[in-house]
Amino acid sequence: MNEHMTHKSRTARSYDELRDAIVEARHAPGEKLRIDHLSRELGVSSGAIREALSRLTAEGLVIAEPQKGFVVAPISRRDLLDLTDVRIQVEGQCLAESIANGDLDWEGRVLSAHHKLSSLGEAYKNIATPEAQQWHRLHQDFHNQLASACENRWWLRLRHQLYIQSERYRRLSGPADESDRDIVGEHNLIADTTLARDTEAALRHMKDHLGRTTEILLTSRIPFADDG
Repeated sequence: MNEHMTHKSRTARSYDELRDAIVEARHAPGEKLRIDHLSRELGVSSGAIREALSRLTAEGLVIAEPQKGFVVAPISRRDLLDLTDVRIQVEGQCLAESIANGDLDWEGRVLSAHHKLSSLGEAYKNIATPEAQQWHRLHQDFHNQLASACENRWWLRLRHQLYIQSERYRRLSGPADESDRDIVGEHNLIADTTLARDTEAALRHMKDHLGRTTEILLTSRIPFADDG
């Protein structure tokens, strides 16, 4: 591998690791991201870190402040509500196109992803366990597969960015009170109506699912910047 490709691979790895650390709340909102410290921690050059942070800035997970450098983007109730509103529209658009375009292979992928996620029940409640981490991975795959027959690449790119932003809020919430929520049932309704090609019902259940998550997050322990 030549030097250019090595630098690109290190930048990509740095980007992946920093993005995951921010989404999983290992770097808190407003936290200063010191390039020299991250360079030592990840074992890459400061240039690779700077490029990775620039990519994360473009995606809204990091902010570049004049004279201060890079900081983790703050969070707020207003941002969460705006994010949810846009995400409902984009997820709905991608899901509707998938229902219209999806073939038998797509149905198989949705069924498989749904079955794997269902097998873990509500493991996401067991914060910081391997089972919870697996649940989050399978949850993302389930939503990815629902949208995977959408043929518009721009809708899918926007959908992915919104999912990552939403996941950041979920991971920041800590042990939220979801005692009255049947998330397995919510996923069942989305999967069943999607595979039945009932677009109206599938979009309604997706909207309810995303809205319910936001309602719970707004009453959680997330340190919203606009709370005081």
